Amino acid sequence: MNIYLAGPDVFRPDAADWAAEARRLVASFGHSALLPTDNEAPDAPGIFAGNMALLRRADAVLANLEPFRGGEPDSGTCVEVGCAIALGKPVVGYLRDTRPLVERLGATRRPGSGDAFVDERGWTVENFALPLNLMLAVPCTVVEGGLAEALARLQHDAG
Repeated sequence: MNIYLAGPDVFRPDAADWAAEARRLVASFGHSALLPTDNEAPDAPGIFAGNMALLRRADAVLANLEPFRGGEPDSGTCVEVGCAIALGKPVVGYLRDTRPLVERLGATRRPGSGDAFVDERGWTVENFALPLNLMLAVPCTVVEGGLAEALARLQHDAG
């Protein structure tokens, strides 16, 4: 399979080393990795178009859904996941902490509201016992761990 690796890892200080290791890991499972860094476009519209082309070539997507620059996954990764879902591609997301979102965010019960939870700003946090917002957690398979665990789950599900 051609597997697109979505996630904020392209922003890491050691992104080139990470990419080489990710390619080796994907190859050890008998697959080929497609990374956003395979796209050499010099500008934002070109990067978007190139990444969309890579997503269309992919048979599946593995997405790093770790919190990035806040309590939620990288917004670009979320767009890639949504596009993959719309294209009918299987998506396996991974994160180290798969506790329910209300626990991960430290949400508290809104006084007098029964089951409503809120974050530190008073905004409602959905309470479906999912590790991520339902728009990611429902259509994606979410595993605890990293890329290796996501690859193993994809392999298992492909049967």
